[in-house]
Amino acid sequence: MMQPSIASNTSVSPLTGTTYEIPQQLDDRRNIDDFLSGHPGKPVVVVQGLGFVGAVMALVCANALTEEYAVLGIELPTSYTFWKIQSINDGVFPVVAADKKVDEFHRKALEKHNLFATYDPYAYSKADVIIIDVNLDVQKDLKSDGELLCYDVDLTNFRKAIEAVGNHCNEDVLILVETTVPPGTCQMIVKPIITECLSKRGLAVDKFRLGHSYERVMPGPDYVDSIQNFFRVYSGIDDVSALATERFLRTIVSTEQYPLTRLGSTSATEMAKVLENSFRAMNIAFMVEWSRFAEEAGVNLYEVVAAIRMRPTHRNIMLPGIGVGGYCLTKDPLLASWARQHLFQSGEGLSESEQGVRINDKMPVYAYEFLKKWIGPGSLAGSRVLLLGVSYRSDVGDTRYSPVERFFDCLIADGCEVLLHDYYVNFWEETRRTVSSDYEAFFADRLDIIVITTAHSGYTSSARLIKLILQQEPLFILDTVGLLSEHEIDLLSQKHRVRVIGRGDLT
Repeated sequence: MMQPSIASNTSVSPLTGTTYEIPQQLDDRRNIDDFLSGHPGKPVVVVQGLGFVGAVMALVCANALTEEYAVLGIELPTSYTFWKIQSINDGVFPVVAADKKVDEFHRKALEKHNLFATYDPYAYSKADVIIIDVNLDVQKDLKSDGELLCYDVDLTNFRKAIEAVGNHCNEDVLILVETTVPPGTCQMIVKPIITECLSKRGLAVDKFRLGHSYERVMPGPDYVDSIQNFFRVYSGIDDVSALATERFLRTIVSTEQYPLTRLGSTSATEMAKVLENSFRAMNIAFMVEWSRFAEEAGVNLYEVVAAIRMRPTHRNIMLPGIGVGGYCLTKDPLLASWARQHLFQSGEGLSESEQGVRINDKMPVYAYEFLKKWIGPGSLAGSRVLLLGVSYRSDVGDTRYSPVERFFDCLIADGCEVLLHDYYVNFWEETRRTVSSDYEAFFADRLDIIVITTAHSGYTSSARLIKLILQQEPLFILDTVGLLSEHEIDLLSQKHRVRVIGRGDLT
């Protein structure tokens, strides 16, 4: 069902359906001061950006290991984001995940009353530490089959976010950039902006400290631990900045078990992040052509990979799937290639990394072509198709750049009636569709096709789901993520047609 459009002066929570009215006068100073008056003497941490990283980062800071912080989260007051501010202040955390620590940390923050959200940049003037966790997108121009034609990195909004900090922050603040950025950004973009803003305000330009420490946030069952109990890489624009960054990180990261790693420059840590993700993205792209080869050869690639993974040196080889999603792997190789060309003035980009993105972007379309191949000749128009999972990753409610979106678009273009289920998503923002958390309701009527599109643990070995499918009239089942076990495939195949991407020709 389509979500009704919302007025530009309101914001609707996809979690609760609550409609919030955006104030016409964007002045929240009194509320900020009232909040901070309840925490006299505490260092103030401001987290800029309350998305999937920033919101949980704010929780981790509110539950710091060796310090008591007063934490201010700041987000833009738009129709798409204002609800996050109000949700936090209403006691409802704006991110749903399988990690029980998210709820635990949120409960503790509520008990301590040390987390407040706002839209007012006045918050930066109160900060001892400002953490930058805003989005930095890559604009892609894609063909109808998903192939990347060209791309660009538009730093306009990122620059505005940094300017908002520079126009309000104190001259001795620590600014910690966690946003994944093109290598060279802190030195060539952030530092000059902050310096210029402070100079215009008549403040010293040699006292602020600027560090970079990229997050490795993994939404899911280890959401909080991926911030608090995981290895961190960090750097600063100078030695003083690096030491200040280290001191802060030691208050929120379990550094005894997970020692910090300092690199020589912010460009080095910026490169480390995009190199990590480029490697993983290319590993996935590499497996795409092998999965197609396996299908042509009638080989079960899952058992092949399982055998290869017995070797310790090859345990990170990937598996087939519907595609790459999320905020990192879909763009980070392009950020690096763009930086090489535009910030470091190289005559060429990173061609192999760009090619990996091109291959991965086409994976959902290939999955759809795989479906049509096995359905057989004729139109899919009018088919009732149930998609199990719309988020890009198992056990999270994150739909950003989910490969399921392009697969969904293909179904809609062919005239299918598409039904959506997900344990963690109630409203699919990118498609403006509501999503059911009760798949049983869909089995009351005829289904023609069921596609497993996200490997949520709730679908794994779900006896109830298998029973409901077996009660249906013969239909087609496509597993795009290799979730079904051998036993389940055998059981379902007795009545239905079952295909799994990367397993060859199952009969």
